[in-house]
Amino acid sequence: MKNILFLSFAIFSLSISQNTISSDSINQLNEVEIIYKAHKFSPITYQNISRLEIEELSIGQEPALFFSNTPSIISHSDAGHTQGYSYFTLRGIDQTRINITLDGVPLNDPADQAFYFSNYADILNSIEKIQIQRGVGTSKNGTASYAGSIELSTPNLYNNEKMEIGLGYGSFNTLRTYGIYNSGVKNKKGLYVRISKIYSDGFKQHASNNSQSLFLSGGQFGDLASWKVNLLAGNQKNGLAWMPVPEDEINCDRTTNANSEFEKDDFSQMLVQVQNTLTPNMNNTIKSSIYYSLADGWWDFDFPNYLDAEVESNIEDISRNALTSNLIGFYSNYKFQNKKFTSTSGLHLNTYSNAFTESHMNSGEVWNKNTKYKQEISIFQKAEYKIKNLLFSGDIQYRTSLFNYEGDVNFNEINWSFINPKLGLSYRNSDNLVIYVNMGKTGREPTRYDMFQGNDVLEYICAIDSITGEYILPDLDKKPEYVTDYELGIRTSFNRINLNVNGYYLDFKNERVLNGMFGPSGLALTSNVERSIRTGIEIHASYQINKHIKLVNNSSFNYSLIEQQNIDFTPILTPPFIVNQEIIFSKKNLSASIASRYQSSSYINFENTESINEYLLFNGKISYKMKNYTLSLFINNISDNYYYNNGLVDGDGQKKYVVQAPRNIFISIKYRV
Repeated sequence: MKNILFLSFAIFSLSISQNTISSDSINQLNEVEIIYKAHKFSPITYQNISRLEIEELSIGQEPALFFSNTPSIISHSDAGHTQGYSYFTLRGIDQTRINITLDGVPLNDPADQAFYFSNYADILNSIEKIQIQRGVGTSKNGTASYAGSIELSTPNLYNNEKMEIGLGYGSFNTLRTYGIYNSGVKNKKGLYVRISKIYSDGFKQHASNNSQSLFLSGGQFGDLASWKVNLLAGNQKNGLAWMPVPEDEINCDRTTNANSEFEKDDFSQMLVQVQNTLTPNMNNTIKSSIYYSLADGWWDFDFPNYLDAEVESNIEDISRNALTSNLIGFYSNYKFQNKKFTSTSGLHLNTYSNAFTESHMNSGEVWNKNTKYKQEISIFQKAEYKIKNLLFSGDIQYRTSLFNYEGDVNFNEINWSFINPKLGLSYRNSDNLVIYVNMGKTGREPTRYDMFQGNDVLEYICAIDSITGEYILPDLDKKPEYVTDYELGIRTSFNRINLNVNGYYLDFKNERVLNGMFGPSGLALTSNVERSIRTGIEIHASYQINKHIKLVNNSSFNYSLIEQQNIDFTPILTPPFIVNQEIIFSKKNLSASIASRYQSSSYINFENTESINEYLLFNGKISYKMKNYTLSLFINNISDNYYYNNGLVDGDGQKKYVVQAPRNIFISIKYRV
């Protein structure tokens, strides 16, 4: 962490020195958009979330919970409320199969393909805009956009100069404080700084979260070329709470934590990106970036408690699991555009290592050590051609990845290669109506956890040769999975209505579906299925009733089916209906809103014998602005609903659930100049 802080302040000092001191402004050369974004005419299913929307709804909560306001996304948090680890699925597919990037930099861990937003506390406070693409979408850097992709964009340095300080306090002794400074662009240079601190006791017992993060962005902008440096760094310390709890224990005490009090973690993560944008003329743009990501930390694991939560924990049985990972990458994209034709070519490559050590928490005796390696190269070519009211779109990506493991087991390097094509057509009869259709196919390799059955140490699934005493490597499940995605949609606006409706059909081969179990690291486990489909309808709509009242709806219907050994099942954690309905009132300096969420029942075990019940939630917000101050009150779960949104059935047939928080409040005040 010391190295992270040193580098942070070094970049901060460099940015300040470049920013002296003139207030002269230049003509705005707006920062070039990341070229993977869909635009209004694109034959892609997407939803944009603006900076204003983020500011109005963000209270430092985990982004997974924030995303669940959009169609087809469900989420849950380990500790039961807005802080600490949280997870989400899109169209019933878990987040390891969702591509997540920041200014084009892949955030998913290459080996496990997971990403923990909690390592970068309050990250939404430094996001200019979000685009969620549902379905395979357009080609991206990093892991395959299997269920969809989420592109986060850093602040535009051309925004007006501002300084902002925020302070908030709420239920479960939750505290959030932050400061932001944006210089605007002066003398062709700009600086943005944000620092945040979040603490919470957590809703569950011994499930606290203590985290802080820093974001720095500095840029220099010329007539033909611009440079931008981003640094994102964070540290978090948690009491772990990922194990579901038996229902009878929840009924006795809703704050019961099935993880033992000895299970904690301490993680730091840092991302540095250097961007260059070259624009020799209006028709040509080259955008390149080099990036480096470091993760370093540990978590303690009570294995006897994991096997049987009734066993009394003993500090002598606790293991410490430490890892240090390094990811270095580069991407470059060339875009040519005129009135009718757009061509985009891209190259991305990275190399990754993850050194893992398992030891005794008290004595430090090392039990296991291993290192995972992964390299990836991808190229893509995308083209769009306009003919009057029609837009033809084609996109093809070649992606290859290589995985290796060094430990006590003899391991042969594994390589996968994929060709991912996409075709789309959209029709626009006016500025207000777009009808589109697209088809795309993508493949993805298994995660390290898929192959290692949820273990960090490969030896744990190996037999031992009775003669040589050496480990015998089992047949790992290395088969890739594929999806063919068909999308049909309409986007329109008229009078005071904005409407986006789309239908989708996902046809899978060798899909890895959630099986309702958790591995010893807390990640959900998956199983291969012979055949599966997911299909549904998604709606995003808003209606401005009058100048003071607005309705916003984000809803989805899903029908999914698994065929295994000639028996049909429904995938777990895939509710058929999700309805988010919000009514917003605003007048002068006062705004208020009530948001409701209905989520229908969904199964929690592969056999479809047990489920979590449907539930209905109400959340409210009141905000008042006075000069430079904004005072806000958030009330979550207004009706104090007693509900679960995740769970499992263990090997003994016992039902266990992840209970979420009862009614809770959060009060915040912001000062901005």
